[in-house]
Amino acid sequence: RENFIHLCNPHLEKMKEDILYHFALGTGTHDFPTLFGDVKFVCVGGSPSRMKAFIAYIAEELGLGSPGCDYPNICAGTDRYAMYKVGPVLSVSHGMGIPSISIMLHELIKLLYHAKCSNITIIRIGTSGGIGLEPGSVVITRQSVDATFKPQLEQVVLGKTVIRSTNLDEQLAKELMQCSQEIGQFNTVIGNTMCTLDFYEGQGRLDGAICLYNEEEKLQYLKNAYDSGVRNIEMESSVFAAMCNLSGVKAAVVCVTLLNRLEGDQISSSHDVLVEYQQRPQKLVGYFIKKSLGKV
Repeated sequence: RENFIHLCNPHLEKMKEDILYHFALGTGTHDFPTLFGDVKFVCVGGSPSRMKAFIAYIAEELGLGSPGCDYPNICAGTDRYAMYKVGPVLSVSHGMGIPSISIMLHELIKLLYHAKCSNITIIRIGTSGGIGLEPGSVVITRQSVDATFKPQLEQVVLGKTVIRSTNLDEQLAKELMQCSQEIGQFNTVIGNTMCTLDFYEGQGRLDGAICLYNEEEKLQYLKNAYDSGVRNIEMESSVFAAMCNLSGVKAAVVCVTLLNRLEGDQISSSHDVLVEYQQRPQKLVGYFIKKSLGKV
């Protein structure tokens, strides 16, 4: 069954042209079905360089590129986001925090709609702070929760507070977990992910420029988070889950933990160790895509 993108915006049908300003793309200047119509998998992550590395990795895994091949940035007309494509896989950067990924997702979802894409799977791959997990563990998000551990995104629209669900696709999470077990290279868990509005106070760190609580209060908060099912903390998953839900898109969040926040606040692992950690979500999602395409 063909499952097309659902747009929750009746106004778009009245527009003669849709300019995706932050992508430097538009329906009046680009043939979206030709450029993107074959896309089935979209992987998004914060860093442009990481998403370029991912597209090179997946191209090699799928046998669609030659070693050392360069992949042009489709969004070269802007410095806001970077976008790369190989075969049925699109790789897009989203920057840091809810506002940045929200802007990107509005335009990405419209791009997929205009391209008439169907049966899309979108996966966020990234890094996070773990709670009660060894550094290097991978967390597949069951649901994104806010800083009070509620599975919701609270957004103000036209001066009114709107609450949106932040559940993620349960079956997709199970499939990703099965893929990790088949790879057998690193610890992976399914758990809740806390999405915060800030890296320092919002995540209970003691090392920011401002901190008006003590270590005991911080640890109690993180333990409460753990007891509620939270296994990692990042800054994008809530709006990602909410927008994918509203658009009828299967979505998952796969993040590696760079440290255990119950043991400290600063990331102290060596550069080489961190690089290897950051490749783990990439390996897992790459294996999932290969398996989905019957190439495992």
